[in-house]
Amino acid sequence: MARATIPHVAKAAKLSVSTVNRALHEPHKLREETLKQVLQAAESVGFYGTATLKQGLRLGRPKVRVGILLLQRHRTLYRDLAKAIEAAALASRDHEVMTRIEFLDELSAQNVAAGIHKLAEQCDVIGVVSTEHPIVSAAIEELSARGIKVFAIISQLTARCNVGYVGLDAWKVGRVAGWAIDNICKRPGKIGILVGNHRYRCQETNESGFRSYFREHANGFELLEAQSTFETASIAQEVTEDILAKHPDLLGLLISGGGVSGALNALRSSGRSKDIVAVGYDLTEVTRAGLLDGTLNFLVSHPLPQLASEMVSAMIRTFDNGAEYPPQSISLPFEIYTPENIY
Repeated sequence: MARATIPHVAKAAKLSVSTVNRALHEPHKLREETLKQVLQAAESVGFYGTATLKQGLRLGRPKVRVGILLLQRHRTLYRDLAKAIEAAALASRDHEVMTRIEFLDELSAQNVAAGIHKLAEQCDVIGVVSTEHPIVSAAIEELSARGIKVFAIISQLTARCNVGYVGLDAWKVGRVAGWAIDNICKRPGKIGILVGNHRYRCQETNESGFRSYFREHANGFELLEAQSTFETASIAQEVTEDILAKHPDLLGLLISGGGVSGALNALRSSGRSKDIVAVGYDLTEVTRAGLLDGTLNFLVSHPLPQLASEMVSAMIRTFDNGAEYPPQSISLPFEIYTPENIY
């Protein structure tokens, strides 16, 4: 059989020879639909240049450079989120989304600001998980003045410019956690509250929604003052042990933020885990184990694939629409897990 040539491809694609030549040598001048049409025809006739056409199809898409700044790499939530973002970027059909994902081990506001400035040197749009802090806000404002838009991920941020957001409605999450404890506990009593850091607006708002539920529906419970774990498992264990020692009549525990493994270790070691209703956040191997052995009773979780997909899509929109298009805020539905529906 004769070797397939450009005229063969043009005939199969019902396009001109010049269009096929352009697909091979100047793909950026053709629409993606045309490039796909040429590639399909080339594959059907066994054309030798299909690899070049596939490369051209990638080159023909607009490029968006996305920078993501996440918290500690050792935390499963953020490793899983990074994988979900990379998958969402690869799944984009109309754009070539190039991701640069960095993790912060030291979580100071100064380090966050330095991290997003570094990403901005190579990226068009930035996504960040961070505490609310004037230094972080100032960094976002500086990027905005340079035309680089910023999205807050999981925990909302504010600045004197538009800041996008992709995550849960933290107030609703807190109220759902309150509903869970109210309905699982057999009687009213004391409820402990752990937060990682109140400067994460999601955690501050979670607690606000949690307390709001009890004020409205179950004021027979006594909600203790929230204790900070500083996003650290060892501190979370110490704080939980202290709460258990001071309150032998504790009936419930809300675990919000980092350090959940330490809190669960303290509950297990106390021998009281079956008597205390514990509510946590985000399905990881640690919280899954807690649900399986009964240390955790209820879990509210981010839908990570959807979060990543919505975030990448929102970043593409704000990039495509130029300087006057503000980054959007997107509130996602959350997932709920109990010992009966994990898999």
